Amino acid sequence: MSNPSDNFRDLTQSVSAGLATLRSSTPEVMKSFGDLGRAATATGVLDKKTKELIALALSVAARCDPCIGFHMQTLVKLGGTRQEIDETLGVTTYMGGGPSLMYAASVIAAFDEFSRAPSA
Repeated sequence: MSNPSDNFRDLTQSVSAGLATLRSSTPEVMKSFGDLGRAATATGVLDKKTKELIALALSVAARCDPCIGFHMQTLVKLGGTRQEIDETLGVTTYMGGGPSLMYAASVIAAFDEFSRAPSA
């Protein structure tokens, strides 16, 4: 994907629909994955937003467009700012080089999209 014109809302909705099938066919696996996610992102020494910024950085490193969409959606809900996103992308690019920089453009597109009110 890695194209600022792509639609992250549609992407996350499409992936969610696909995951619904897995929730039906492998409920224990999906429940366990959900439990792991809740435990990993629960507030501890690091707050939820910091943990989501880490997840966003790893999404870029893994070049996972749906992951970028899901974590950006959560970050916007948690009040993540453009500056926090930009600084996270700076570290991600530092550690991941050019490929991470290309995916950084997707992150900016996702932030802009999820920061706007959804279309009716």
